[in-house]
Amino acid sequence: MARDILFSGIQPSGQLNIGHYFGAVKNWLRMQEDFDCMFSLVNLHAITVRQDPVALRKRSLDFVAAYMACGIDPEKSIIFAQSDVPEHSELMWLLSCHTYMGELERMTQYKDKIAKHTDNVNLGLFSYPVLMAADILLYQTKAVPVGADQKQHLELARDLANRMNNAYGKLFTQPEPYIPSTEDGGRIMSLLEPEKKMSKSDENAGNYIALLDEPNVIRKKLKRAVTDTDTVIRYDREHKPGVSNLLTLLSGATGKPIAALEVDYAGKGYGHLKTDTGEAIVALLEPIQANFHHLRNDETELTRVMEQGAEKARIRAHSTLNKVKKAMGLI
Repeated sequence: MARDILFSGIQPSGQLNIGHYFGAVKNWLRMQEDFDCMFSLVNLHAITVRQDPVALRKRSLDFVAAYMACGIDPEKSIIFAQSDVPEHSELMWLLSCHTYMGELERMTQYKDKIAKHTDNVNLGLFSYPVLMAADILLYQTKAVPVGADQKQHLELARDLANRMNNAYGKLFTQPEPYIPSTEDGGRIMSLLEPEKKMSKSDENAGNYIALLDEPNVIRKKLKRAVTDTDTVIRYDREHKPGVSNLLTLLSGATGKPIAALEVDYAGKGYGHLKTDTGEAIVALLEPIQANFHHLRNDETELTRVMEQGAEKARIRAHSTLNKVKKAMGLI
């Protein structure tokens, strides 16, 4: 039987960090066994903010190598760059003609981005959610691993799928969200500001653990992580966000439930928790980093994987796009 299609994308900006591994990639590894998976480097989204072309190309190859180093298998899943499949942009235009201005004006990420990039408030920032909808709907996607901060964008994709299906007949599959629980590593927080999500674009490197951070750098960052004035090690996101974040990281790195870790660390100090979390993350990342450097040194192979992925993606995308154009009366 045909498996449900899963689509997920990540922007090649900043540095991939441990939050992305626990919140996204770790779930992808499980899902590629059960779904027909498509993992896209969404570089068209990245250019809504000004990019250095040379750095963007390097970072794109870094991200693909990191995907594969973490266990994403190009023989099981389709790995491709969004810009290599022009059907994304074309479907975006068709969907834009059925998207209301008010829907885009309500997007919280748009409001956040224009506040941060006051010198570059471009159309791409405003229409970003329509391109994201096209990314998803183009492949008849059923499952979308999505963070809580992207749920609003997925709702727009669902609304557009319904709107187009009602207007032209059955064109798109209705996508469904998959949001990991926060205790399963779905939301890793900043080390120094644990009320904020860990971000790969954070200007302060002390706030995140990059997948390629050296072991001693990881240990130092964990030692400096914010906790609280209390001395009890327990999970409480509201009152003990820093300690809860450390427990989430340790649980993700060791596979041990947070409840069991609370028992293990009863009566121990925060220093023990920080040290053990650092060592667990170092051990987790060691083979990933070795795989990354091996893969990254062969750009020819990385390019081949992306070209092969784009070819497979275009076959599927072309089928959906032709059906939509025909339904809309385009010749």
